[in-house]
Amino acid sequence: MFNRFVKTYDRYIIRKYLGTFVFTIAIFVVVIVVFDISEKLDNFLKNNVTLNDIIFQYYAGCIPFYIDMLSPLINFLAVIFFTAKMANQTEIVPFLCGGASFNRFLRPYFICATLIFTVSFFADIFLIPYTNKLKTTFENKYIVIEDPTKSDVHIQLDKHTFVYMQTFDPNIHTGYQFVLEKFNGDELKEKLTANRITYDSLKNRWTIHDYAVRYVNGLREKMVWQGASKDTVLDMRPADFVLHDNIYTAMSTAELNNNIKKETIRGTGVVNNMLFEKYKRFVYPLASYVLTLIGVALSSRKVRGGVGLSLGIGFFLCFAYIVVEQFAFVFSVKGGLPPIIAVFIPNLVFGFLGYYLLRKAPK
Repeated sequence: MFNRFVKTYDRYIIRKYLGTFVFTIAIFVVVIVVFDISEKLDNFLKNNVTLNDIIFQYYAGCIPFYIDMLSPLINFLAVIFFTAKMANQTEIVPFLCGGASFNRFLRPYFICATLIFTVSFFADIFLIPYTNKLKTTFENKYIVIEDPTKSDVHIQLDKHTFVYMQTFDPNIHTGYQFVLEKFNGDELKEKLTANRITYDSLKNRWTIHDYAVRYVNGLREKMVWQGASKDTVLDMRPADFVLHDNIYTAMSTAELNNNIKKETIRGTGVVNNMLFEKYKRFVYPLASYVLTLIGVALSSRKVRGGVGLSLGIGFFLCFAYIVVEQFAFVFSVKGGLPPIIAVFIPNLVFGFLGYYLLRKAPK
């Protein structure tokens, strides 16, 4: 069955495609690791990081992350490289002149693109979050030096309870200028203010220090100074007040879904970041089809500039794809664009470009 569907010419292109792709991925990974080591060597030495942690935690997380992130773009460059080389050596013309359509010529390309899509899709859903957790844990412990503390944070714990904290020190699990408000609909019923609140990780509960409670019943109010401290259980953790930009990529899809539900209620403003990360895992692998289509349509014509011209255009389009993706992310997080639309923008824009180039490709 396979031999009836995949002919000799298909196997020839598949070998070239996958061979060029794997070789290019390997070259890029080696270059990235060399530059990364030279950049972070001081951090490794200063923090006395063991070789075992560097290899089996940091780079065991980094390398899959870079492969997954770069695979659509490297796939694109690999397609351009070997297809332009085939066109320059007049290997495509006999196939098309033999009566085969250009769509038939595309078959082995899309077989390989499907293979890359499948591996990338399942890696994004299952493998990459796990390896990202290794990477981000290492980075946040040894490399990230900026202050991750949130300030002036408002959190909604449930339909009736709202929390405010002016600052939070993650090293001692202590927050300052704490306010807890309880509402009945739009009517304030109780407001607790405290100078300090601490979290006991062993008992999984909070201790409120130097607090006072104001009870409101219509026009009547009652202030109760309760003084020293009291223990309480609140649906929040110290991690809710510590911000790392890379934390969402280290969450499994199930964790993302749970946190999206929780943050939607709390209203902390990070829901769009989480939704973008979730949808990206399902949509980003589709770039293997889009960029393969552009690569074949762009490089299947024999041109005077040869392989170099096609690769130059390919690098420019790679840069443009990254720029469009970043703009989509910024518009989603800061501009109110729905994340489900934002994640599709790069593939839609370049999909239309691929369709146009396909119409202009030699038949």
